[in-house]
Amino acid sequence: MEIGIILFRTLFIYFIIIIVFRLMGKREIGQLSIVDFVVSIMIAEMAVISIESPEKPMMQSLLGIGVLLILQVFFAFVSLKSEKMRHIIDGKPSVIIDRGQIDETQMKKQRYNFDDLLIQLRENGVNKISDVEFAILEPTGKLSVIKKEEEENEDDPGSNLFPLPLVLDGKIQEQHLKRLGKTELWLRQELKKLGFRDLKKISFCSLEADGIFFIDLTEDD
Repeated sequence: MEIGIILFRTLFIYFIIIIVFRLMGKREIGQLSIVDFVVSIMIAEMAVISIESPEKPMMQSLLGIGVLLILQVFFAFVSLKSEKMRHIIDGKPSVIIDRGQIDETQMKKQRYNFDDLLIQLRENGVNKISDVEFAILEPTGKLSVIKKEEEENEDDPGSNLFPLPLVLDGKIQEQHLKRLGKTELWLRQELKKLGFRDLKKISFCSLEADGIFFIDLTEDD
């Protein structure tokens, strides 16, 4: 009888967890944030307790899984609306190599050493640090690498920058403008030329390497 209960609970919890992770959204395992990872471990632990302890009501585990699902969906919704909460929950990317220069200050902040850097550069098919224009440590721990172009445009240093969000959720990203050597006034004037006067209607805006703006408007508009 107990074996039958365990088999039933295993199958039932299996399908419940599939549904829960579908509702939580699609992310690759390597792209899970710290919060996603913690929630996944807690759900797995509750599932194991429910299967290994048939004498305990399964509703207890289902209740805990349901609470975690609600919290995860809530935080995901808040992250979509608030840049500050998104950074708190998911973290921010860190530029480890900036225009060919290693930023050791950022490495220390992230407790990231040169062995880590070299390993992840090799994983990206890069053997020499001198070949790297930018290396960004993502919140997931993955290193995104942008190699140097064979011929750099010396007349326009900004053309060698990776696309930085200049407007995010209707807010100007001043630190990214400084990296480009531009001002908020310049950005507003350029957007006005393109017919965009209200920045709150822009969900994402970046300056591509060819000097063309990529602009995405909020769905409400």
